[in-house]
Amino acid sequence: MARQVYQAVVDGILVGGVYALMAVGLTLIFGVLDIINIAQGVLVILGAYLSYVLSVRLHIDLFVGLAITVPAMFVIGVVLQWAFIRRLRGRERTAMTLLVTYAAALIIEGSLYEAFGPDYKQLSAPYVTSSVHVLGFYLPYIYLYGFALAVVIIAGIYALLYRTRFGRSVRATTQDETAARLIGIDTSRVATLTFGIGVAVTAVGGMMFGATNSFNPNSGYDLISRLLAIIILGGLGSIGGALAASVFMLTLESVVDIWSPQWAIAVFYAALVVVLVVRPTGFFGRAPARAQ
Repeated sequence: MARQVYQAVVDGILVGGVYALMAVGLTLIFGVLDIINIAQGVLVILGAYLSYVLSVRLHIDLFVGLAITVPAMFVIGVVLQWAFIRRLRGRERTAMTLLVTYAAALIIEGSLYEAFGPDYKQLSAPYVTSSVHVLGFYLPYIYLYGFALAVVIIAGIYALLYRTRFGRSVRATTQDETAARLIGIDTSRVATLTFGIGVAVTAVGGMMFGATNSFNPNSGYDLISRLLAIIILGGLGSIGGALAASVFMLTLESVVDIWSPQWAIAVFYAALVVVLVVRPTGFFGRAPARAQ
């Protein structure tokens, strides 16, 4: 039993890395734009389908294909923000962005159904089904690669935000959009690029999700509920919190699954409630006040 628990903890940590890849873009978008991108789950699935096309039809390795899917998803994110979200203003902006991103999710989902049908797909490669034996534990290569990618991407986003001029513009816009405009920052451009980056990350998360789970166009709905729970627990707008919350919640779910698979998903969301009762801002949440 002890070995099962240890294996479950290791599996939970590695799977948490995969979910962090999907959640980090969502929390980045919220941190800058103060909106919840309901379409994020479907965008992850879109990223999985793009990897599927490159892998199955063009025989491009999953990780090599990211050189194509990441820029493609960035462009999609920029177009979505420029065409729809940037036009929303006023006190009803938050509610309207929820409706707009939900509408975008429905359009993308319908397009995927039209192109690929309702059948489930899964990405394949030699490293998807193989694992390495370390200290008595079997570690799937795909999860090891996914966790490493999560750490690298989160570190890269952190460096972008805190070590570059663009990052200073992003943080200034986050703290006080009006003041940022007064000192010459093009806040519209910052918002558009940030949204593009947040969506571009879903290409990586989608590839990892597609390699570790079967998926169809409808899979985005379960994903968005989990991703929202993760970013709320980690702290809305916190990049590091997305990784911490992903690892915590997926490890907890993996351990509970040993005794009761039926309760594993319930515990995933129960942990969110318990933590928020003690700490309403999540693990690394910022204060809710934001200048407009």
